[in-house]
Amino acid sequence: MDRNLSLNIVRVTEAAALGCAKYMGRGDKNIADKGAVDNMRKMFDTIDIDGEVVIGEGELDEAPMLYIGEKIGMASENAPKVDIAVDPLDGTNCVAKGLNNAIAVIAMGPKGSLLKAPDTYMNKICVGPKAKGVIDLAKPMKENMINIANALGKDLSELTVTMLERERHAEYINICRELGCRIKLFQDGDVATAIATCFEDTGVDVMIGKGGAPEGVIAAAAIKCLGGEMQGQLSPMSEEEVQRCNEMNVDVEKIYKLEDLVGSDDVYFAATGVSDGDFLKGVRYMSKNICKTHSVVMRASTGTIRFVEAVHDMEKKPDYAK
Repeated sequence: MDRNLSLNIVRVTEAAALGCAKYMGRGDKNIADKGAVDNMRKMFDTIDIDGEVVIGEGELDEAPMLYIGEKIGMASENAPKVDIAVDPLDGTNCVAKGLNNAIAVIAMGPKGSLLKAPDTYMNKICVGPKAKGVIDLAKPMKENMINIANALGKDLSELTVTMLERERHAEYINICRELGCRIKLFQDGDVATAIATCFEDTGVDVMIGKGGAPEGVIAAAAIKCLGGEMQGQLSPMSEEEVQRCNEMNVDVEKIYKLEDLVGSDDVYFAATGVSDGDFLKGVRYMSKNICKTHSVVMRASTGTIRFVEAVHDMEKKPDYAK
């Protein structure tokens, strides 16, 4: 794919972040999500790709925009055919409550390269490059923690394990405490936290636990770009969700490795911070309608990681950024 796509997809995540950040702390996650979706949709219409949303807001009859199966992009004769995974606002509750860790994210790869994950839970384990090759979701968690600590050259008491603060993770918390690991819980936004495992200065060594399967595929694209490792297993919570998995031809028994989740090295990932997080700053509002955004864009085939700080004059922006 054209390497210039990297700058274009950053523009898309910037637009989404600018569309929802203004609703920070206002208590309405739906209006924040709509602001992000609307702006992302408009910016996608300016990019010459022949894209299909494989991870999005839902089915056509459940979501008005960016639905699974929707065709997006200008789609000229020579436009690349791509799979697109989007989460216009990962961390809607974070924005509604004025909390950290909300981002706008996109993953993009050649057609057929991204797993079409159903909207159900996925049990995940994510680590950075130094622990690559030592994780195995089929093994007991205690064994994984010991192997990760050894790979990082750390004592178990120095290992920082992060997971969503949910009742379903009580057993994981107890195991980590018995091992003496440090535990860092978070409220929402597991894409950002999964990615944080790949940056040493975040202090996050491993992310575990059940979160959204679609978000898992998006995180996998970033982790592939960063040289880390991830495994996931679908965890449907009802017969209806099991049926949905079967309809989408995904195996609920299979442990999906990184290459199963993202089947190409020519994959892109971009994210823009909405609120402050472990590795991205949130949108900053300055005087005279000036905003600052902080983004990251990556490409797996080259290993290039770019952090982009941008200044936006909102008076000169088209309607998507107002």
